[in-house]
Amino acid sequence: MAKRRAAATSKKRKASSDAEKREEGGTIGGPSESQEEIKKEPKRAGAKRRRVNAPNPKTEYFPEKRNMEDLWQAAFPVGTEWDNMDKLCEINWCFSNLESACDEGGELHGKTVYLFGSTEAQMLNVNGIEKVVLIPIVVAVDSPIPPSDKIGVKSVQREKEDVISMKTMKMEWIPYIPLEDRLRQVDKLKTQIFTMACTQRRAALKHLRIERVKQYDYCLPYLQSLKADEDEDDTVVNIMFPLEPPIVCDFDWEMDEIEEFIDNLIKEEVLPEDKKDEFKEYVKQQVRERRNALRQAKEARKKAIEDMDPKTREAMENMKFYKFYPVQTPDTPDVSQVKVSYINRYYGKAHFLR
Repeated sequence: MAKRRAAATSKKRKASSDAEKREEGGTIGGPSESQEEIKKEPKRAGAKRRRVNAPNPKTEYFPEKRNMEDLWQAAFPVGTEWDNMDKLCEINWCFSNLESACDEGGELHGKTVYLFGSTEAQMLNVNGIEKVVLIPIVVAVDSPIPPSDKIGVKSVQREKEDVISMKTMKMEWIPYIPLEDRLRQVDKLKTQIFTMACTQRRAALKHLRIERVKQYDYCLPYLQSLKADEDEDDTVVNIMFPLEPPIVCDFDWEMDEIEEFIDNLIKEEVLPEDKKDEFKEYVKQQVRERRNALRQAKEARKKAIEDMDPKTREAMENMKFYKFYPVQTPDTPDVSQVKVSYINRYYGKAHFLR
């Protein structure tokens, strides 16, 4: 009987001891381990891990670029102020008409063409708002030879007109390579499209003199015309007599009699009577300078024509000018009502308006 009681007491002690071990985090029949040590225990090899499915990213589709989509941008917008260059990117202009003309089946396909750009400021309706918009235009010259290697510098503010080399303004004619051909070697390509490019870096403009920067604003693509300029026989001079305020008027030396012209200004109280002789001499001086400039222009044109070789002269006589405006799209304003065939004072009017 005493043995049974001793055995029962021993079992109770063992059970109590096991319970204490469980409370302390140990295991029955083995050494005690903390929960942190259990967590640090490496996972068994081959243990399955729960698979997490990654979210499916949305597929983005980009419109395929046309083969000559950037052709209009390759033609430098000559005469556009540097500060206005970024305005051309505010609207997503489309020149699919120019691309079609140069592509297979187009009116310029297979021909040697030279392209230059320009801009025209017009009032247009943009998203229901009337605003002044700088419209890019592209002129295509159908010619077997480059139209010119010179640039004209002329503006209302500049009294003197200069004709200088394109290289002076870092401009040149370069071949245009369509997108599909840009991975090929350039020397193996036979392109017939050339664009006027400018290598002047905008970042370097701040290091140039203001007069030099302004030259770019007043550049015009030059062409030595075989015909007389529109104003070559013009007999009108612009008068700006230095007074306060200045006297601004036009004088036609063939139609106006100078004495009568001056007397009318005095009667209208535009010209003080004590300035009559000074004003008269000023007008005569302006007429002399204008006549001299016209005479030099005629002589220069005549000499240039005489010095041309027969092939160059034939090419000049048969040149054709195409003027392209951007086409209307859902993203662009309608420019159909503001199209004009006039290019500039050197080229005159385009033979074809697109």
